[in-house]
Amino acid sequence: MSVPDSYYLMVPRVSYLPLVMEKVRKHFLRSVSSEFQESEMWLEYDGTPLKWHYPIGVLFDMMAQGSSLPWTITAHFSHFPEHELMHCNNRDILESHFISVVKEADGLKHRGHVITNMQSKDHKQLWSGLCNDKFDQFWAINRKLMECSGEDGFRHIPFRFHFSSQPPMQCLIRPVSDDGHKLTLTDLLKEVFSEESIEKDRIIIQGIEPPMDTPLQWLSEHLSHPDNFLHICQVPSPA
Repeated sequence: MSVPDSYYLMVPRVSYLPLVMEKVRKHFLRSVSSEFQESEMWLEYDGTPLKWHYPIGVLFDMMAQGSSLPWTITAHFSHFPEHELMHCNNRDILESHFISVVKEADGLKHRGHVITNMQSKDHKQLWSGLCNDKFDQFWAINRKLMECSGEDGFRHIPFRFHFSSQPPMQCLIRPVSDDGHKLTLTDLLKEVFSEESIEKDRIIIQGIEPPMDTPLQWLSEHLSHPDNFLHICQVPSPA
């Protein structure tokens, strides 16, 4: 088989790999042997399979921070890593996963009241707006999920900590303390990590290192991904 040309795509960091997989598959399929033509394609970076249910920006921040663009990843059509990746044979699986995570986030923020009161067409509009990069269409629905019912903000902050070598971590944390003090990113890190780990690693959210005194409520409202979770990546500092 001939060696395929590289294939370049510019994709939003808030999107997901399965939304562009079909384009990638069509490009490389002509160079794949007949025995693997019907196989499920999967992607890897530097020897590590890329989890399709994580937003693309989270994968990049977690695994490739500091590398030059374009981000070079490899497509595979054989030897699917069953022990590391879930199967995703169509977009419906991703859509189901996405709505499920949005529901989890709303459960943390509003006890699930907002998403429960939405109709199926609202869920579809939310998903369609994300898939088609339609900002106004997406935010017409997502704005409701980001509303605060009181001065203290959300009931809890939906967040996940991501690491390159272990499963993500999350726990319950409110945006304010019992005495009404606004909790910050530093407070969150102290809640889940030792102080030593705070000092030696970089904390990346949406590709940037926010000030450690940034209020959690502000971070959740402005830097959450479309799934309504604040995805925080802990990466080693450069040597």
